[in-house]
Amino acid sequence: MNVLNPASSPSNEDALQPVPTGSGQQRRYGDFATFPDALDYAAQGDAGFNIYSGKGVLLEALPYRKLREQAIETGLRLLGMGLQPGDRVAIVAESDGDFARIFFGCQYAGLVAAPLPLPVAFAGKETYLSTLRGMITSAGASAVIIPQIIEGWTDDIVSGMGLAFAGSPAELMERPVPDMPLPNIHPEALSYLQFSSGSTRSPMGVCVSQRSGMANVAAIAHDGLCVRETGDRCVSWLPLYHDMGLVGFFLTPMTCQLTVDLLPTREFARRPHVWLDLISRNRGTIAYSPSFGYELCARRPASTELDLSCWRVAGIGGDMIRPHILKEFSERFASVGFNPKAFVASYGMAEATLAISFVPLNSGIETDTIDLPALENEGIARAATDPETPTRTFVVCGRVLPGHQMEVRDPEGAVLSDRQTGTIFVRGPSLMDGYFRKPADTAQVLDQDGWLNTGDLGYMLDGQIVVTGRAKDLIIINGRNIWPQDLEWSAESHISSLRSRDVAVFSMEKGEHEEIVALIQCRATSPEAREALRAEATSLFRRLHGVDVSVVLVPPHALPQTSSGKLTRAKARKMFQTGLFEPQPEAASAC
Repeated sequence: MNVLNPASSPSNEDALQPVPTGSGQQRRYGDFATFPDALDYAAQGDAGFNIYSGKGVLLEALPYRKLREQAIETGLRLLGMGLQPGDRVAIVAESDGDFARIFFGCQYAGLVAAPLPLPVAFAGKETYLSTLRGMITSAGASAVIIPQIIEGWTDDIVSGMGLAFAGSPAELMERPVPDMPLPNIHPEALSYLQFSSGSTRSPMGVCVSQRSGMANVAAIAHDGLCVRETGDRCVSWLPLYHDMGLVGFFLTPMTCQLTVDLLPTREFARRPHVWLDLISRNRGTIAYSPSFGYELCARRPASTELDLSCWRVAGIGGDMIRPHILKEFSERFASVGFNPKAFVASYGMAEATLAISFVPLNSGIETDTIDLPALENEGIARAATDPETPTRTFVVCGRVLPGHQMEVRDPEGAVLSDRQTGTIFVRGPSLMDGYFRKPADTAQVLDQDGWLNTGDLGYMLDGQIVVTGRAKDLIIINGRNIWPQDLEWSAESHISSLRSRDVAVFSMEKGEHEEIVALIQCRATSPEAREALRAEATSLFRRLHGVDVSVVLVPPHALPQTSSGKLTRAKARKMFQTGLFEPQPEAASAC
């Protein structure tokens, strides 16, 4: 059973025992006023976090009882530096015990945690540092905690910021614990900032209060996951700087006294089956992933000694759900006990803390196949009946959480009926207070009646939401949020032949996958110069952003603009879809 854990010898197990599954206390489903209140209760039981290496070796067992003590000490250390309740603490989020101690230390101290990302594999250091500094500045952070893995970049990250503290978790823990009282934490107080969306050049921190955060985790635990009184255990590789990892597998389990086995996100792509191995040997029952995580597991060699019969909630979210990938996964692992009925499609976003809707448990993946021309031309998701007509299959993403509301509206704001496509709006106690210090951006998406414009497109079907795409420009590739203006700016600022508004970036469906396309206005006439531009842009996107982009060269003045001179990506995308920019060999020297 422990094929993927070479260190699981008796001597290793004797040295360090994992936190057990059972908490030994009466289950409460997030019915607390604040996160400190929730941890106070969880600390009375035996559950907690188990921190594993990328190879599945247990590195730290952290019961909630011990975490509470260490978090309080950490919070006092931060206050002892002169930080005041309400100040922001940026935490570059490694999936380890240090992050837990610091995050919850902020909660007890009334400080606002701001989890920040680790570097993306294959992306450039320069772009990462620029992104990180932008987030720290946007948060107005007073302290920045940088894990050992990138400790050598500390000076580059924080130079010139005038912070009260900038250093590693170890350096923070060396600070004295002052003898001073902790503040009272009110439900309306800001808990953390979530930088899971927004351009990296203009980052937007989603403001999550204690009240809205607790409202969402309570609904997730009680109504979405239907956490059982005994026997449930979570296993996650999801990043703690992303809402699905932070809320779904860090905050929610603690608030309902569940044990969580955490794997480092940065090593998942190399060893995805360690995730499955942990589910198998620790009898995990709840685990989530975007589509690409299931795809990685299905296409890599796996131990035949796995037993996945314990996995009752195999959640899927974080990007457009690909049903063919889930079918491939379930077929691959049926022989080791995986039940396709365990798949749970859901829909959410950071602006709603995390979750908005869940499908009922034990129903598996439900799809709706519609007439594609009717969708594109009439905005109607008509069920497909003619085998000769092109179709599109979407995954049903469930009913809105109790206490929340969801509507699909047309451009004039009218609520639409079943199978009429429009923009998805939601309202409820889980919604953000707004974007941190960005009232104009907040007003664009959150109205005075508390309705959030999600920027997503979809339709209602028998009380459940079906998400068909994104009205906003955000691109999601393998669970990463990528803003097209970041790629456009990189190309226009690093390639000397390009000018402002020479590049339009958007995403496209390509078969069963999503592809990033960059339309670049080209003034060169020789085939050699054109190919050099294409190659330079392709290499630049891969080097600076860690993504593969299909570069298509278009003539000068070809990209559409508004009357005020702004690039319109939506129109550029539509022009590309119609074949207007398809490369023509005979037109190779036309631009």
